[in-house]
Amino acid sequence: QVQLVESGGGLVQPGGSLRLSCAASGFSLDYYSIGWFRQAPGKAREAVSCINTGTDMRYYAESVKGRFTVSRDNARNTVYLQMNSLKPEDTAVYYCATDKLSGGLKHYSDLLACYIGMDYWGKGTSVTVSS
Repeated sequence: QVQLVESGGGLVQPGGSLRLSCAASGFSLDYYSIGWFRQAPGKAREAVSCINTGTDMRYYAESVKGRFTVSRDNARNTVYLQMNSLKPEDTAVYYCATDKLSGGLKHYSDLLACYIGMDYWGKGTSVTVSS
């Protein structure tokens, strides 16, 4: 079965860390760029980070630069989002996505292009940053 499954969310205090995982099954992530996105209650979905296939070029939203790091482990068929120095405004449901339906093998030039290119989404994992 082809799917993306996010995990690693939870409740964390401000200043804390979490590592989110995006595991693919039914296909290999090697050929696909992966994006991380989030949607806070009552707000629109926003792009957080993207990692290109092949080049591993990474992009980050300004709001998370220096705090979040995206990485991929092709052997585990998983992409990670390490989130440090978490703030209450990071509270959201976090989704990973890929461009599987359009065939992958694309290199995106910036975060917005990556967001537009994503066409296959996971169901999300919830992150709450609160004391």
